[in-house]
Amino acid sequence: MRPLTRLFPVLALVLLATLPARATTPQHFTLDNGLELVVIEDRRAPVVTQMIWYRVGAADEAPGQSGIAHYLEHLLFKATDTMEQGEFSATVEAQGGRDNAFTSWDYTAYHQRVASDRLELMMQMEADRMVNLRLDRSDWLPERAVILEERGQVLESRPDAVFNEQMRAALFQNHRYGVPIIGWRHEMEQLDDVIAESFYRTHYAPNNAVLIIAGDVDAAQALELAQRHYGPIPANPDLPPRARPQEPPQHAERRLTLRDARVGQPYVSRLYLAPSRQAGDQREAAAFQVLAGLLGGSAQTSVLERRLTYDEGVSLSAWAGYMGTAVDHGVFSLGIMPAPGVDMQEAEDALDRALADFIENGVDMEQLERVRMMLRAAVIYEQDNATSRARTIGADLATGLTLEDSQSWIDILQDITPDEILAAARQLDRRASVTGWLMGEE
Repeated sequence: MRPLTRLFPVLALVLLATLPARATTPQHFTLDNGLELVVIEDRRAPVVTQMIWYRVGAADEAPGQSGIAHYLEHLLFKATDTMEQGEFSATVEAQGGRDNAFTSWDYTAYHQRVASDRLELMMQMEADRMVNLRLDRSDWLPERAVILEERGQVLESRPDAVFNEQMRAALFQNHRYGVPIIGWRHEMEQLDDVIAESFYRTHYAPNNAVLIIAGDVDAAQALELAQRHYGPIPANPDLPPRARPQEPPQHAERRLTLRDARVGQPYVSRLYLAPSRQAGDQREAAAFQVLAGLLGGSAQTSVLERRLTYDEGVSLSAWAGYMGTAVDHGVFSLGIMPAPGVDMQEAEDALDRALADFIENGVDMEQLERVRMMLRAAVIYEQDNATSRARTIGADLATGLTLEDSQSWIDILQDITPDEILAAARQLDRRASVTGWLMGEE
């Protein structure tokens, strides 16, 4: 039987050979009012996805108004000048489609997936709510109760979610990335239609948006429809710059412990400040992405899993991650879940030794090749889904990258050298980190 490690180059060639022939290069346009349009043609099924990304998120909220970006996301499904409350989603459903929305620290996005011959109707409705939201006709107060209930259900009822919220709040001393996207409860309770209306009028404008059309559509047709429905909407000449409070130099690591009787399995988590992807210069961020793949990755490629779980037996699981698609700061994470009989300090010490030894011993080239193959395979599989491509490109453009940056990301990942990876690992500074222990009650 051939060793598994020798199959990876063959598998990579197979993946490359099976890249969908009809996956086309995205085309980029800019309307006169500043709206960016990206069209991804994919004719394999008669469906199309429309995604509109606004370059505004939780990190752009005014102090004391946390949660307003997410709250407004909910309110955009209310009434407009031409549609009754709830009519938007009801119309999408009546056409056999699906719609939803999501909010991040850096953007808010709305999307629909419908039969391709319904695209114009989706554009008409989305353009309408870009400019014609009518909160005076909407039942906004019960919706505030909905987001408060959502906070209770998806965050406050889960000790791991509360733990993660506290970790980010400790990591970011000044930046709004330390404020939860859903908001702090006491500030959410003060949100109203006046605050929402002001946020909407300020940030929801074509010159602050990226429109992605992906699927069974011709680029010229999509451009013509976008000009017809979005083109007449005037740009906001008073669109403010993204003037966010930045992080000062951090000189002391932070530590926290959260105890909760509901915790079944304790674990150690550490977050570091890290660079984010930068337009025209993504190599440093790419080095952190590959580093996370080497340290975390899968059971076959993970340095931490192989050493701490299989060799030393001190962990049930160990992991690493990197979130670098952000306007201002990336976050690199490490973690370990101790095996029975191993206390938290022993587990944390073992994690630190594994990282130090990795930096000391260097990158194993065979493992690096596996990680490169897995990263490339993930991108190739993504090409097989027009909605996934739309989501990736939309997030990139909404955080300040260009279409060229988005398209070249995988090639940069493949080109990162062992020296660059080790340089990234050495940048993980405990003075710019927070380490947390999530535990049950004593």
